Amino acid sequence: MQLLRKILFPFSLLYGFVVYLRNYLFDVGVFKSKSFSTPTICVGNLSAGGTGKTPMIEFLIYALQDKYRVAVLSRGYGRKSKGFLLANNNSTVEQLGDEPYQIYNKFTGIVLAVDADRRNGLVVLEKEVKPDIILLDDAFQHRKVKPTFNILLTSYDNLYVKDWYLPAGNLRDAKNQSKRAHIIIVTKCPDAINENDQKIVEKQLKIEKGQELFFSKLVYENELKGNKQMLTLKEIKGKTVTLVTGIANPKPLISFLQNKHIVVEHLQFKDHHFFTEAEIEKINSKQLVITTEKDYVRLKGKVCNMFYVEVKHKILNNGKSTLLKSVEDKIG
Repeated sequence: MQLLRKILFPFSLLYGFVVYLRNYLFDVGVFKSKSFSTPTICVGNLSAGGTGKTPMIEFLIYALQDKYRVAVLSRGYGRKSKGFLLANNNSTVEQLGDEPYQIYNKFTGIVLAVDADRRNGLVVLEKEVKPDIILLDDAFQHRKVKPTFNILLTSYDNLYVKDWYLPAGNLRDAKNQSKRAHIIIVTKCPDAINENDQKIVEKQLKIEKGQELFFSKLVYENELKGNKQMLTLKEIKGKTVTLVTGIANPKPLISFLQNKHIVVEHLQFKDHHFFTEAEIEKINSKQLVITTEKDYVRLKGKVCNMFYVEVKHKILNNGKSTLLKSVEDKIG
């Protein structure tokens, strides 16, 4: 791995220069960022996935949907459609992408749209839907849009300050762009994290004046959901299950299951993977399949005896109310 990183290092320098130049041109006004009249909350990161953006979007929907008409705008990574698309009851996972499809099916009272051109997507939503708030999923690096509020996520075990540019590392944007965040959330914290650990991380991140720092951990449900039935983790304690994942970082889920004394056979695929018939046949040969909610929406109806683990963010230090107050104060 170290040898591969050394080989890729020159390409990372080139990538980093392009990122620096692009941000500089936005900073000095050569490239323009557009603001919108509708309050927009951007949830993003500086790295290539694995920080928990979708659970954070869902966290915000749970908190805001009773007070506001919420719209979510996503790129719809991996979808097989083009341009702007407004989700409806006939939309498929292939049209929307796995994460938007998951969100739309979970929350009946929201509007969801996909568009790789975030600026165009916002224009259409403002004109045709007129929501109270728009949540921008994974749009921190899309500087053609200037959100009302930026939430930047970074994983505890791979802080952006310790990372390096693609392809030698996982950074897709410059570390100094963290200055644009109003809130920084360190996600996927271990259960044993203490106040001293948090102070060390805060010092490493060099939080700027006016920014707020929060810590969160992923909380997995103890009930597994399937097509027609539920299954508790207690029922499969000591048994072997096949875990199927197509996500950026499956390690926290594997650790969670193993800590519940479940023996895990792991079939790992790349993030947003659409499964082939041969892969589905192999998965169907397994006695009991557990997967993530994101993978479940791509495999639903194709795999028997399959269940998914729902995951949510828990803001540590009783910080949930403070975080939500900051969001609502900013968006008015």
